[in-house]
Amino acid sequence: MPSFAYKARNAGGQLIEGVLEGAAPGAVADILLGQGVVPIEIRETKRAAKGEASPALELNLFKPKVGHIDLLLFSRQLHTLLRSGVPILRALAGLQESSTNAAMKAVIQDIRESLEGGRELSVAMARHPKVFSPFYVSMVRVGEATGLLEEIFLRLFEHLEFERFMREQVKSALRYPMFVVLAMAAAIVVINLFVIPAFAKVFAGFGADLPLMTKILLATSKFFVDWWPYMLVAAGGGAFGFRAWIGTPEGRYRWEAIAIRFPIAGKIVHKAALARFARSFALGTRSGVPVMQALANSAQTVDNSYIAKRIDSMREGVERGDSVLRSAIHTKIFTPVVLQMVAVGEESGALDDMMEEIGQMYQREVEYELKTLGAQIEPILIVCLGALVLVLALGVFLPMWDLGKVALKR
Repeated sequence: MPSFAYKARNAGGQLIEGVLEGAAPGAVADILLGQGVVPIEIRETKRAAKGEASPALELNLFKPKVGHIDLLLFSRQLHTLLRSGVPILRALAGLQESSTNAAMKAVIQDIRESLEGGRELSVAMARHPKVFSPFYVSMVRVGEATGLLEEIFLRLFEHLEFERFMREQVKSALRYPMFVVLAMAAAIVVINLFVIPAFAKVFAGFGADLPLMTKILLATSKFFVDWWPYMLVAAGGGAFGFRAWIGTPEGRYRWEAIAIRFPIAGKIVHKAALARFARSFALGTRSGVPVMQALANSAQTVDNSYIAKRIDSMREGVERGDSVLRSAIHTKIFTPVVLQMVAVGEESGALDDMMEEIGQMYQREVEYELKTLGAQIEPILIVCLGALVLVLALGVFLPMWDLGKVALKR
């Protein structure tokens, strides 16, 4: 997610400067307006957005970080304490004492000090953008305005649990194919560096004319043996360059636009991102967040900059006066069935319920795709393994068979 440096004025007319992450300048403007400040200038920057309270946390590379599970437990426990009637400051004190993560303890302590200093909870959380996303902060702000803070934390817990479930499902589904691909790559390297050179000495001793496939294998093996240090450096440099490229906003946008078009895996990533968008949008609008702000906040949750930009274009369309349906059509990321459901929800005034249905539909589709992912990839892996065995058989054993027949004739 790109970072944007902003200048804004608060209710007292004071100039405020800082850095926020967002899909686009419009999304950052919505976040600032939701915080009660008026943006004056917003421009993209290479500086990372960070909290004001704990620079030592970011400078110390060996200090533990706040993970997804820490935020999940924090939301659930805070909901339970607030529902039981425990005051917010006492609830935060209890969570700080019970937390096993030093980084989370520091964040909760800073939130407590901010509350004691007269700040609102959402403002205190906004000081830690690496822990609390703009979506999270906006939902807390809605809870403060409506007096339903404990319910908001329950909804945030459910949303974070859904995010965790989706990520774990994707990782578990891709684990087996990745293992097979890595095993095949390792086998190719070992065969070219150690196995074929041994056969090359045998073939050279006979001095016979070799089949074309064997010559290709020997040439490939010789290339590996002679150039493997350079290939290793090139592979490491390529991986480093790729990570640096996708670390830039433009590189990440282009890569994630390509990723959703990959066969088999691309549609899973696409549907998972849209499931997160639909669930977060439904959660925001159901909690009283305006549609434009809900779209801006939802763009922060999809974990795909390409789809985030398309969703932000939806917000711009709604801002110009278009309907949600027309704006969704222009993005070209939704199926006709989903667009029909959006149309029904908009006409009936139950867009939040319909978006919840869309989120559940995408979630079911993702679960099904993940369950059948192995069956979809297995034929491709079998064909690749078969081709590898066939090439080795033709290149290594066929000349040995021919040489054996010649020896028997003698």
